[in-house]
Amino acid sequence: MDSEQPYKDYLLLKPKEASVLELGCFLCSSNTRNRRFIDCSEGLEVREFGQRWLLFISVVAQKVLDASEPLLKMVGDMLELWLNRIASNGGFIGLFFNILRGEMITLEKSSPEFLSVVGHLDPRVDLDKNIHQNDLKYKGLLCIMASKFAYENEQFISTMVTNHWGMELLGQYNFWNDYQKHESTKAMIIRDTKSEPNLILVAFRGTVPFDAEQWRTDIDISWFDIPNVGKIHGGFMKALGLIKNRGWPKEIDERDAHRYAYYTIREELRAILRENEDAKFILTGHSLGGALAILFIAVLIIHEEEWLLEKLEGVYTFGQPRVGDQKFGEFMKSKMKIYDVKCFRYVYCNDLVPRVPYDDQSLFFKHFSPCLYYNSLYQGKILEEEPNKNYYSLLWVIPKMLNAGWEVIRGFLLPFVVGKDYKQNWFMVMFRLVGLAFPGVPAHFPTDYVTAIRLGSFNEHLELQDFKDD
Repeated sequence: MDSEQPYKDYLLLKPKEASVLELGCFLCSSNTRNRRFIDCSEGLEVREFGQRWLLFISVVAQKVLDASEPLLKMVGDMLELWLNRIASNGGFIGLFFNILRGEMITLEKSSPEFLSVVGHLDPRVDLDKNIHQNDLKYKGLLCIMASKFAYENEQFISTMVTNHWGMELLGQYNFWNDYQKHESTKAMIIRDTKSEPNLILVAFRGTVPFDAEQWRTDIDISWFDIPNVGKIHGGFMKALGLIKNRGWPKEIDERDAHRYAYYTIREELRAILRENEDAKFILTGHSLGGALAILFIAVLIIHEEEWLLEKLEGVYTFGQPRVGDQKFGEFMKSKMKIYDVKCFRYVYCNDLVPRVPYDDQSLFFKHFSPCLYYNSLYQGKILEEEPNKNYYSLLWVIPKMLNAGWEVIRGFLLPFVVGKDYKQNWFMVMFRLVGLAFPGVPAHFPTDYVTAIRLGSFNEHLELQDFKDD
């Protein structure tokens, strides 16, 4: 076994070491020995062609992302720059005349007015004043807004949380990835002093649209098998703070040169909750952030952190991908029942990400909690699994494309029906048009999740206790 791997059973992909010849040979043979681009436990074979094909696709996609990383970053930086210039100069016409006058306004990336690409898709910053702390929707709305804010810079978050929400930003953090050898995971902690008792909200940042490395994390279908727990997505574990050689030790040396997401946030929560014994905490995240939120709970359970688990109000995820196998799911369901942990997994319509990695005979990934599913009319229902669970089904091609067309039309109708807060800007309209060719991509971003929670309704009564027990 590779000395850097903390568990006996594992499969890790190393795309940079894959040659065209080796990839071709791999498709024809189940033997994983002497494959430079595969590091796995001794004797592991990939017998099914479907599994080898998906590993092949994962490696090739990661190599393409690695090669295109500089280009993606340049495109992302330029798009973000000009989106902010257009917004800060009063639109296209204002920008044009300001350039002619030599008075173009340019924002620094650390400015409280500077928005990410995700922020420009949905610039709403206020909580819905019609949804109060005792409303069943409140925690879901607070969580999706915090998950959306997690993509922004610290000055923006601090200003909006303080001035618009009347809450307190306790910290924004960058965390070390022991496998990527740099800080790639971000999270923030907010204190909601309006709620009684106070709520401490931990929000993990999702995948940044033009960050090739984070996309590589998402599509890397490597895995580690934790004894008595199950197989878990390798990329997500690394992002949360898996330590080479050691895995998930219960405690680490405080003098460690690096800050790992799990260990740092756990210590912050311990300190905050000791100061306010009545307070509760919530974990949340969108996309990759949702995967990290649910895995944070998993490691707390593995470490038997009973005191912290008692303080946990719930975990709310939005567009969360699958993170483990059926054994892991059964482990989580049994332990969550014992520790009284509530999990709310929101899925909007044709969002692609909750439907990956595959849940089929070729791969083992499965969701383990029911989903709060919203259709494109923002009608909700509680399902064991979202419809079209693996997304790529020929039967769903036409319905998905028709639905994408409806979402374009709906964007123009919504402000007339429910108010100006739901008016889409030009950038979101353009992104909706992309959905005509790639249904499910615009559906993944926070915009529809925010709107769904604000406007959505459920056919059945959403009683928290009943949902948790189900």
